[in-house]
Amino acid sequence: MSSNVLHKPSNKKLGRRKAKQTLVAYSFIAPNFIGFAVFTLVPLVFALVLSLLEWDGANPISFVGIDNFLRLAKDAQFRRALYNTVIYTVGVVPLTIVCALALAILLNKNIKGRNFFRTVSFFPYVASLVAVAAVWNFMFSPVRGPINNFLNAFTGIPFEQLPGWGASKDWAIITVILFTAWKNTGYYMVIYLAGLQGINPELYEAAEIDGANSWNKFRSVTVPQLYPTTFFVTIMLIINSFKVYDIFINLFAGGDNQLSDATRVLVYQIYNTAFRSLNFGYASAQAIVLFVLVLIVTLIQFRGEKRLG
Repeated sequence: MSSNVLHKPSNKKLGRRKAKQTLVAYSFIAPNFIGFAVFTLVPLVFALVLSLLEWDGANPISFVGIDNFLRLAKDAQFRRALYNTVIYTVGVVPLTIVCALALAILLNKNIKGRNFFRTVSFFPYVASLVAVAAVWNFMFSPVRGPINNFLNAFTGIPFEQLPGWGASKDWAIITVILFTAWKNTGYYMVIYLAGLQGINPELYEAAEIDGANSWNKFRSVTVPQLYPTTFFVTIMLIINSFKVYDIFINLFAGGDNQLSDATRVLVYQIYNTAFRSLNFGYASAQAIVLFVLVLIVTLIQFRGEKRLG
């Protein structure tokens, strides 16, 4: 008994051991936290402060309070950029989800050349955006493009009555929605494939015993089991759609062209205000509005997921 007492670690040693373990744990998360603080948290706080100021980077800073936010309501270009961004998001999110899920279900089956088709489907996502945008613009050229030439030959409709695609104000946003869905479907297909392979096969066997057909199995087994995956995909698509910039720049050169009303989105508007108009305070106010919009949408979806869960 006395031997056990002698070998029992003291509270001081236990405290030092616990402190050492805590220090090791923090050392593992420190690089990620420092990166988040330097590149995300600090710029966010700085943008929030700057949104209350007026500054062009050269002249003295002046405090304007919420005037920058009140100005947004009267800014026609900002409203148009917000409208285009919302329309783009509403089009991209469901189209990408449907295409990715359908492709994942098809390529999850034991078909010949499955791995080849998976690779081909994923290729547009990893291909150079500049290159695929140039090819896309050529293919969807209103007169010289293969798409309209095929439609003209197949239907006999004159070129003047065919879609103008990226050269038309009416078709520009539809063109970029189709392009985004085509480019990103392969990435989200991989995520859905992982979700499909995680579904217990016994659930499908039980459904077959109950007499369920393919549609009933999809509706009663696949969709509910993939809800967490669909929730993740939806969140990522919404966030990425609100932050879209590079796709519009490569397809339409941003908003400085004859299609500016149809192709100007929020991030490009923020960039234009900050680095061309040199109004950093007003651009920061626009960025804060974008941040709040994405935050609200995300919180609503998280709340909906908890209710359904």
